Amino acid sequence: MNNFIAFRTILSKEIHRFLRIWPQTLLPPAITTSLYFLIFGKLIGDRIGSINGASYMDYIVPGVILMSVISHSYANVVSSFYSTKFQRHIEELLVAPVSNWVILLGYVGGGVARGLMVGCVVTGISQLFAEITVVNWGVTIAVYFLTATLFALAGFINAVFADSFDDISIIPNFVLTPLSYLGGVFYSVSMLPAIWQTISLANPILYMINAFRYGLIGVSDVDIQMSFLITGGFIAFLTLLSLLLLHKGVGIKN
Repeated sequence: MNNFIAFRTILSKEIHRFLRIWPQTLLPPAITTSLYFLIFGKLIGDRIGSINGASYMDYIVPGVILMSVISHSYANVVSSFYSTKFQRHIEELLVAPVSNWVILLGYVGGGVARGLMVGCVVTGISQLFAEITVVNWGVTIAVYFLTATLFALAGFINAVFADSFDDISIIPNFVLTPLSYLGGVFYSVSMLPAIWQTISLANPILYMINAFRYGLIGVSDVDIQMSFLITGGFIAFLTLLSLLLLHKGVGIKN
């Protein structure tokens, strides 16, 4: 019972946190997405034509949606949990009769909620520029949820190791953003030279974006089962790592 109350409290706090400042958390992705679709989809897309049988606008929509889910799921958890450490609120959680998995689930749940909400906003904006008919609802929803979970966990680990507010911006700026742009959001891997196709296959975000694209428009550059295996493997690994870090008190009990 204590664990359920603790989870509900943390989750509601996290959701209320980003809804309270919605002009900073929900409005910017809507504006950024509109610019992506206007510049890449309309102005450039008309010159490119179609990719793998889909119009360029339809082709980039899944990647843009998932890119927003990735960045905001990550950002919510890393900023919130680090703020909890910085303001010493974490001590209240540590002394409370609450399991580590409940703390992790609460913060990750908040990140997933923000990621999915931003994803819905971006999806709504995309309907103004393209008419997307979902080909496979099961794959679409599963990739949506699993990707948000994965990067919420990654944000949690970043927050655990962070020693300053500068540390929570290093990974998004120098790792997530490049990997997202190189994950086939605006192009097909088949358009690259052979060596770059091989290098691109080492990017895990490529598999998530293509799986999501398959769910929406039925087009993918990679095997869908492999996409789920890679995503699920990373989630399992990051979950165990997060629980281990909480158990040892790394970055928290120092």
